[in-house]
Amino acid sequence: MKIAYMFGALRRGGTETLMLDMFKNGQTSDFQFIGIHRKGGEYKEDFYTSGQKLFSLAPRFPFDVFYLFKLRKLLKNNNIDIVHAQISIDTLYAKLATFGTKIKIIQTVHCFDFGMKGFFANFFKKSLKLTAANIFVSNFQKNYYIKKYNLLPDNQHVVYNCISFEKIDNQKEIIPLFAQKCELLIGSVGNFVYVRNQIVICRFLKLLSDAGYDFRFVFAGLRIESQSHLYDECVDFCRTNGLLDTKVFFLGGRNDIPNILRQLDAFVYSSAHDTFGIAVAEAMTAGVPVFVNDWGAMNELTENGKYGTVYQSNNPQDLFEKFTDFIKNKEIYKQKAQNANKFVRENLSVTKIFENLNKIYKNII
Repeated sequence: MKIAYMFGALRRGGTETLMLDMFKNGQTSDFQFIGIHRKGGEYKEDFYTSGQKLFSLAPRFPFDVFYLFKLRKLLKNNNIDIVHAQISIDTLYAKLATFGTKIKIIQTVHCFDFGMKGFFANFFKKSLKLTAANIFVSNFQKNYYIKKYNLLPDNQHVVYNCISFEKIDNQKEIIPLFAQKCELLIGSVGNFVYVRNQIVICRFLKLLSDAGYDFRFVFAGLRIESQSHLYDECVDFCRTNGLLDTKVFFLGGRNDIPNILRQLDAFVYSSAHDTFGIAVAEAMTAGVPVFVNDWGAMNELTENGKYGTVYQSNNPQDLFEKFTDFIKNKEIYKQKAQNANKFVRENLSVTKIFENLNKIYKNII
């Protein structure tokens, strides 16, 4: 059984981080696989040195017929049984390229359809019907799509994202972020995009500062040009309230996330509509107490607060109150973080995702 993973770019993002962890640990899988990507990115060298075959193949324009022929040839030459797409456009490309063959198409849906309109909404809806199976990264997400699009439940599956424990555990030497220590070092990881709501965190930090707490907070995440107002709003708020570069620091995109996580006293996250939350799971893996808002996927990941602290969405005051309780009772929260660490390692390993995918692949074939 041989799988071809199709994805767009090799940039630094949640889906790409997940795929890279799988590619680096491909030797633990019971099936063979290759990767096919359309664009480059920050992770290109990491992917190409992962030990798995990778191919760069991109259409010159939408529905490039020559691209479809090249894709078909590539899949047949590599004896592919299943194409596993990570983006709906690749689902359609694969379906067209494999017409008349026995190659099956499945896709993992990494997003919600919020904000999709017109052609894009219809196209996305059709992609869910073109596959032999759809995979979702949380039950919350799967149930949403089954209900909205009346999908056949038996063809919809959940495979939680995996975490590379090696990446976290191999961080032996800690390189301090700041020369001077403070009472609390807090942080959040994630690019400034629509799935997150970092301005809520900024408003919480103002409350924390006004209350006189000694802290530094670091945002590790890129400013995305097409959504730049999300980043700019946070920076402007912190500048206006005297927090920028004194208590709040915007680090941009980083390749040393394990080093950052190892130093944090707490991890704070604000989701608008995440489907899973890899950054939160990585913080849990590092044994850091996590604070997440009560969005469905976050509730599922923390088992409704058993493995993290849940605050009301869009409510910086509630986050502040929950966080000040953490400051007063750190040992209790540290114990919860250790339990979370164990939970993640038992349920979100790379081995686990390969096992779950292998079952689905065999059933489809």
